[in-house]
Amino acid sequence: MDGRMKNRKADKLEEMPFLYYRTKGEIEDYRKKPIKLKLQWLEAQMEFFHKAMPPKSKKIREKLRRGEI
Repeated sequence: MDGRMKNRKADKLEEMPFLYYRTKGEIEDYRKKPIKLKLQWLEAQMEFFHKAMPPKSKKIREKLRRGEI
C-alpha cells in the first residue's frame, strides 16, 4: 500500500458500463433526418474519436484496417 486512501466511489464508476438511452420519439426524429446529415454527424464523431485515441490504439486500428491483424 502506498499510503493513499482508496477512492471507492471512483472504483465503482470505472466498473460501471456506459449506458446511452433515447426515447422512442427521439429515435423517430432521428430516422426522419436526411441521410446526408446523419453521415456528416458520423464523420464528425469518427474524426473526434480518432483525435482522442491514444497513439497505440491508432497503430492497432491501422493494422486492422490494412488486414495485418
